[in-house]
Amino acid sequence: MRGRTLSLSFPPFTRAVKWLVLTNAAVYLLLELTKAVSPDLGGALTLALALIPAYVMHGWIFQLVTYAFVHGGVLHILFNMLGLWMFGAQLESDWGQRRFLEFYFFCVIGAALTTIAVSYTGVGGVVPQTPTVGASGGVLGILMAFGMLYGDREIMLFPIPLTIRAKYFVAGIAFITLVEAISASGAGRGSNVAYIAHLGGLLFGFLYVKFLPKRGLVLGASERYFSVRNSYYRWKRRRAARKFEVYMRKQDRPLSGTFDERGNYIPSDDDKKNGGSKSGWVN
Repeated sequence: MRGRTLSLSFPPFTRAVKWLVLTNAAVYLLLELTKAVSPDLGGALTLALALIPAYVMHGWIFQLVTYAFVHGGVLHILFNMLGLWMFGAQLESDWGQRRFLEFYFFCVIGAALTTIAVSYTGVGGVVPQTPTVGASGGVLGILMAFGMLYGDREIMLFPIPLTIRAKYFVAGIAFITLVEAISASGAGRGSNVAYIAHLGGLLFGFLYVKFLPKRGLVLGASERYFSVRNSYYRWKRRRAARKFEVYMRKQDRPLSGTFDERGNYIPSDDDKKNGGSKSGWVN
């Protein structure tokens, strides 16, 4: 998949992509076997793992993730896993496993939150009791990122022997998804296809690539946290240093040295000659 053209050769099964594909396949087979043995139990388990906005609002937070591992049929999971593999492998190769998984679940959860928000408006025939399943939100987020980062690469529209640049392919998918969502809403009908989740995945894929830190959300947030924490500690040290200076002046024992911007004491040249610390008070 290197270079400008996405050839017919298969991409590598990178570690995170392989884990996601195998997990999705295992969940699908488990649910299908459960339905075959006990249809009621299988149906109840599927609904428990699916995204149902009303349930999430009552504390079933795990559904924000688990719905992406539940699929409604062989073709549903087949096309989702194919998209995850074909486009996700490139992102993982360039980003690494940790950042790729962060991105994927960012899109999955973003698609879920979009679905929940829209369900309470009634747009698109989606209501809070409507179950949503499938990894399409995460996969379309991957597709959006691929189009933004590798827009000039060409994708073959298999089985049609035509190629199209990735950015145009993604734009076409986004346009079709939007039109289908509007059509479903305008007709006042529900749909077996979760167009709102698709749009949510595309949106959050765009937001991640466009606005979030290049090194990833978690690492960027942790760096920001430690930066703020260290700034606070430096402020406390400077404040303590000022208080100490005031105290020493009141004791008629003014300091001959100074404090730097970190609150560390820097002795004067006379202090150093008299055996004082060369580096001052450092912590």
